[in-house]
Amino acid sequence: MNIYQAVNELVARAVAVQLITREDTVYARNRILHLLKIDDFQETEGTDSEGSIPELLDFLVGYACDHKLIEDVFDQRDILSSQIMDCFITLPSVINERFYAKFSRNPQEATDYFYALSQYSNYIQTRQIARNINYKAATEYGELDITINLSKPEKNPKDIAREKLMKSSNYPRCLLCVENEGYAGRAGHPARANHRLIRLRLGGEPWYFQYSPYVYYNEHCIVLAGEHRDMKIDRQTMERLLLFVDFMPHYFVGSNADLPIVGGSILSHDHYQGGRYEFAMAKAADEYRFMLRDFPLLESAIVKWPMSVIRLRGEHMADIVSAADHILAKWRAYSDEAAHIRAYTQDTPHNTITPIARKRGKMWELDLVLRNNRTTEEHPMGIFHPHEDVQHIKKENIGLIEVMGLAVLPARLEWELKEVEHFLLGREHRVADYHLAWAEELAQRYKGTVTPDNAEAIVRREVAAKFLRVLEDAGVFKRNEAGMAAFKQFIATLGTEGC
Repeated sequence: MNIYQAVNELVARAVAVQLITREDTVYARNRILHLLKIDDFQETEGTDSEGSIPELLDFLVGYACDHKLIEDVFDQRDILSSQIMDCFITLPSVINERFYAKFSRNPQEATDYFYALSQYSNYIQTRQIARNINYKAATEYGELDITINLSKPEKNPKDIAREKLMKSSNYPRCLLCVENEGYAGRAGHPARANHRLIRLRLGGEPWYFQYSPYVYYNEHCIVLAGEHRDMKIDRQTMERLLLFVDFMPHYFVGSNADLPIVGGSILSHDHYQGGRYEFAMAKAADEYRFMLRDFPLLESAIVKWPMSVIRLRGEHMADIVSAADHILAKWRAYSDEAAHIRAYTQDTPHNTITPIARKRGKMWELDLVLRNNRTTEEHPMGIFHPHEDVQHIKKENIGLIEVMGLAVLPARLEWELKEVEHFLLGREHRVADYHLAWAEELAQRYKGTVTPDNAEAIVRREVAAKFLRVLEDAGVFKRNEAGMAAFKQFIATLGTEGC
């Protein structure tokens, strides 16, 4: 395949997936030729290639590297790739007009359109995401989702050196700011020329809707504030989450907590995450039902889940918002030294909530996951954080996605777990020091039963068991008799009656 064939094929693919129409082909082709510094064009016969859009992009970017149009480093390749795809994507105003025309007929039709656009435009990195290792694991709490995240590209030393030479910039202020829409990118800041946002209003202010470039589950979306401001969990948060699922009832939406350790990776920009997926936590059963005396129309319960979750259900949004605000205020101030829960250290707050909303028919449902970020000498990374004996599998913050039952595990585990399999099979191995005690424990437990056919399944099951422990470590009230009694003691402070 030559460069002219690759350009023609990419344009043809764009027509096939309805990024452009046939009337747009000459225009789009000429824009790509300009980016590749090609002044002429040769008509070509079709090839037998069945290359996808990402594969054709790679060919064009490779041509640019070979002809010294760009350096062969990640940032420059990423920038050119997004600029090429921007040739096929119309203005944000047009995309929003199309989205809301479809939305007026059916919200699902609108999100189907925008999700497909985000994939075909290569904003969602479909080929990179396909590299992830995904599986499900049965537990007493339902099926947990396990992902070893191989999709995020690794930068080489040349990329890192270029970033150090770049002048610092405050534009866009962060990766979530609306100013990323159409931004070319630079060393250290991803290319966003092919990025588009849907405009919303939540609680009387402008918000924006997009998909994650590296989706972890079906239609993994981000809902972000127009204003660059810190994450904050308050009454308005609860109201916005419920307004969003009223707007898009086929999606759930939730917020990371607003404190370090128990919060997500970006606390500097108020945002939520949602999508069209039902996690194990959403399917979890009520374990202890109670009635909030001030909100008798609501159904309230402790959820059977390794973390500490209160679920509210009702037909009246205002009741759920008020009840959630009441619970949040009580939890912010709550201490129980026997359970290692302390609301404040001097003026530093420790208690907050991870809230998740969904709509079930006429009923709103809001899960409130209780969080605490205290640290001690024994647990310097957090009392309610993965403890040291599970950190060889997961030591990062337990954010919204993990809370709901999806483990996002580091890429290093791809080869590290293979070495554990070799260990169990008695083969030559290079098990990392931090996995060795675990591997020896597994070897004793599965002695004489590990075969080449079941080694991978055994290791995967044991990784899921470690993730379950991660969630139990992050739970503020433990899954034992004393922990449940302590949980019910907090529930009693809300003004309740057991059911």
